[in-house]
Amino acid sequence: MTKPSTPLGVPLSRVDGRAKVTGQAKYAAEFSEPGLLHGVVVSGTVARGRIKKIDASEALALPGVLHVFTHENRPHVAWFDRSYRDEDSPSGSPFRPLYDDEIQFSGQPIALVVAQTLELALHAASLVRVEYKTQPHETDLRSRRHEAYPPGKDKGGFEPPPKPRGHPDKAFERAAVKVDAEYSTPVEHHNPMEMHASTVLYGSDGTLIVHDKTQGVQNCQKYLSRVFNLSKDKLRVLSPFVGGAFGSGLRPQYQLFLAVMAARELKRSVRVTLTRQQMFTFGHRPETVQRVALGASSDGTLQAIIHETVSETSRFEDYVEIIVNWSGLLYQCDNVRLDYKLVALDNYTPLDMRAPGAAVGVYALECAMDELAHKAGIDPLELRLKNYAERDQNEDKPFSSKELRACYRQGAERFGWAGRNSTPRSMRDGKQLIGWGLATGIWEAMQQQASARASLSIDGRLTVGSATADIGTGTYTVMTQIAADSLGVPVEDVTFSLGDSHLPTAPVEGGSWTVSSVGSAVKQACEKVRARVFELARKVEGSPLAKASLEEVTFAGGRIHLSAEPSRSVSFTDAMRHGGVLSIDEEALAIPNLAKQNQYTRCAHSAVFVEVKVDEELGTVKVTRVVSAIAGGRVLNPKTARSQILGGVVWGLGMALQEESAMDLKLGRFMNHNLAEYHVPVNADVRDIDVLFVEEHDDVVNPLGAKGLGEIGIVGVAAAIANAIFHATGRRVRDLPITLDKLL
Repeated sequence: MTKPSTPLGVPLSRVDGRAKVTGQAKYAAEFSEPGLLHGVVVSGTVARGRIKKIDASEALALPGVLHVFTHENRPHVAWFDRSYRDEDSPSGSPFRPLYDDEIQFSGQPIALVVAQTLELALHAASLVRVEYKTQPHETDLRSRRHEAYPPGKDKGGFEPPPKPRGHPDKAFERAAVKVDAEYSTPVEHHNPMEMHASTVLYGSDGTLIVHDKTQGVQNCQKYLSRVFNLSKDKLRVLSPFVGGAFGSGLRPQYQLFLAVMAARELKRSVRVTLTRQQMFTFGHRPETVQRVALGASSDGTLQAIIHETVSETSRFEDYVEIIVNWSGLLYQCDNVRLDYKLVALDNYTPLDMRAPGAAVGVYALECAMDELAHKAGIDPLELRLKNYAERDQNEDKPFSSKELRACYRQGAERFGWAGRNSTPRSMRDGKQLIGWGLATGIWEAMQQQASARASLSIDGRLTVGSATADIGTGTYTVMTQIAADSLGVPVEDVTFSLGDSHLPTAPVEGGSWTVSSVGSAVKQACEKVRARVFELARKVEGSPLAKASLEEVTFAGGRIHLSAEPSRSVSFTDAMRHGGVLSIDEEALAIPNLAKQNQYTRCAHSAVFVEVKVDEELGTVKVTRVVSAIAGGRVLNPKTARSQILGGVVWGLGMALQEESAMDLKLGRFMNHNLAEYHVPVNADVRDIDVLFVEEHDDVVNPLGAKGLGEIGIVGVAAAIANAIFHATGRRVRDLPITLDKLL
């Protein structure tokens, strides 16, 4: 017998791929049953004020309209803030749908029309008449900057930026080369293909089966349990497939509350689906205005870093992102000051969006580094290498691993960076100005507590489950590989289950921690099964394993082999039959080894190289080449991992050139609330993207050595594109997105 190969590290195609491309995968709004009712949300049209009168008589007069829920007639539910908080809640008072007559933001749900058909519910919703008493609203971050306040531990549990080190202001003043600039990023809204929906199936005994578009079924279950005073035994939340999320599904959205409320009151099954326009009425990436001041000696050695940010939040919650801390972490500098403040506006609370904080904060820092390199007459890559941080100065800790130098080296070689002419506007292709830019990326490598259950049946099939989610990242596939590797069974004999609140506990899928957290639990559960089946195999009559230890055997192909004599083995089936068991069931709780982990700073890193072509006359920008070099620990599936980075790069392209939610300040409303006017990259915008993974070993981050790749792919991309545009045109645009009007 040859040494068995592990399924880990193999570019396995998605195990759920066939179900998705053949239509077998069902999403939240696709579950149904006879007599299902349809709910349509009526959205408010003012940004601040109170409802004077709401008249649903015309809607209720239509045959087939069962009810119109408003703040005046909604059933009794929990009253206190604490009942509405969830795993991802910031501090403050969470939004409570139909709570009272107060309007807190434009598009606020103010009624739910329930009817026998969706078409009827939509028509009836248009007949609900509302009168408002408006109040002055504020939705302009820049005009309210003087009201900015610092969040602290008493505001959202937020850990403030590190205290200043050294003397940053004095060092900046003395520096030979300086950059002091303001950068801004706009509001961006989540626009996944699947809009938010909840289908609530009402049982005759009052039990509820809830199909929801969510990144955390147990988070939603706990939320509903508290709000409606429901026993978890009578409430099951399911989300086996999610049509895109990356933050929008972290918190229970308001359609979930409304659907469950209607189902319980009417004692009928109800579905509520948000429209594309209503997808712009809740969480979003917050607008930021950032000042970055860098001072360096004439040779480019950083003398001072100052990074100050003002960001928006709602009036009812303090939403905080880690925006500035990266600037004290990414480069070696002894004089650093970081500051973060919030402005409360009449918007819905912002929400995590892919690489929250890092995507916008690293953008400003990396553009400023490019400006510094240009002023100092130093190659941008050389500047970064000169100021390479071997240690995290924010926390005064070593990194658990850091192969960023290799990312720079390998990425530059793949891209051909050595051929760059440093002079702006010096490279062209006919009427197209060519620009090359680069940026660094960074994201935390985190592990949360998680559980998993594994069951090995006598026929050799392995079933594993955890209440996590797969938002398109490949969770089904990678967990299948981890389980198959742990027990030495073929991947086709493994079934992984997720998206069910009845499964073992798992955190919401976010933060790039799912493989680290749930994967570690899957590994532990399978190893417990492994130990039990081995003990049974030792007791088989005449077993060649009778005197062997677990360290002296190899699991492969559904059998346990003596490592020294692979031809001598016992099958799982024989071991279990002899032991008189039909299945071996184990559950494991994976707890991060904080005593070990907290001694280090744990991060994934990247180097992003970009080529753009800018039409000299029209100002149009094409991103023609991207090389993204990633150091993300152990890569468990290169195929799904590459897909994650591709998606992150495309999102970064949209961030740099297209995405912006345009606010009408007079109305306090986002105006481009559709996919015709809210621009995202399409196939024609995406050219050559080259992803390379740098080898990196890390035995600190988790037992698998994987750092997570969902977030790191977007970080640095927008900055690399902005830097490339400057190199092409000589024009520095600091306000995203970089549209052609800013280049003409």
